[in-house]
Amino acid sequence: MIDPRRLRILRAAADHRTVTAAAAALYLTPSAVSQQLAALEQETGHTLLTRSGKGVQLTPAGEILLDHANEVLAQLERAEAELAAYAGGTAGEVSVAAYATGIAEVLAPAIGRLAERHPGIRLRVRDAEGDESLPLVLDGEADVALAVEYRGAPREGDRRLARVPLYAEPFDAVLHAGHPLAQEPEVALAALADSDWIGQSPGNPCHDMVLLACELAGFEPRLVHVSDDFRAVVALAGAGAGVALVPRSALRGIELKDVVVRPVAGPAAFRRVFAAVRRGAEDHPLIRPVLNALAESATGLSGPGSPAGPASGFPSGG
Repeated sequence: MIDPRRLRILRAAADHRTVTAAAAALYLTPSAVSQQLAALEQETGHTLLTRSGKGVQLTPAGEILLDHANEVLAQLERAEAELAAYAGGTAGEVSVAAYATGIAEVLAPAIGRLAERHPGIRLRVRDAEGDESLPLVLDGEADVALAVEYRGAPREGDRRLARVPLYAEPFDAVLHAGHPLAQEPEVALAALADSDWIGQSPGNPCHDMVLLACELAGFEPRLVHVSDDFRAVVALAGAGAGVALVPRSALRGIELKDVVVRPVAGPAAFRRVFAAVRRGAEDHPLIRPVLNALAESATGLSGPGSPAGPASGFPSGG
């Protein structure tokens, strides 16, 4: 009989690609992870991973077992949800990992709604960049992720996750008030090809979106300044240090001193926002109200002309 606890360790090893990283995610020692994986190989009678100096990789047998592991673990989540519903589980704590703008625009209003309708549910918020929240959910460190699409993200059909689409918003151009294009009603990205740019650090989902948008416009942006804080980005643009693309909701509440904000002419970059939980947990009596509150808070946040469908300027997970 296969121990489902070892299936969780197999999935963590597949997700993190090294025993050390999997152990850190599971709060185990690397030796404990190695022992459990060795025991799983004995239980199944197959070699499940190959090990090298660069980490671990699933064998074909390991890939087969991982597919079943995803189904088994999702079914265990469903069992917990049904048992909680049977017990009338309407009180408890739900941890949510979310990026800063998502906290301000979606999560904070959702907390207010939950306090009125489900006072027994307490949210514990963890600030996490858009590409950090999904791994936290998969590793069991958070119950819900408020995330954005990014290059390399788990695909929409990923069997480990259940998603709730929330909204899509455009990136707007932020220019110094004295910029030659500041008086135009909208700005074509190609017209900014020779400008210095202010962008986000590699690994930030917005970094990928800006690079892709400029690539589609026929140029590579000259990223001179880097900041993951949109207030700093706007301040740099106001100082004439460069131009930037910023998600529309991230500009709310920021003092737009010495800058103008203009929509992008032609095909624009969009940021897609969604909530995700471990598959099988979406109907848990504590989690379902949270997902509903997030969806309600996101109503009306999509920008005009937002594209339909799951993609966000590039294929999900591509």
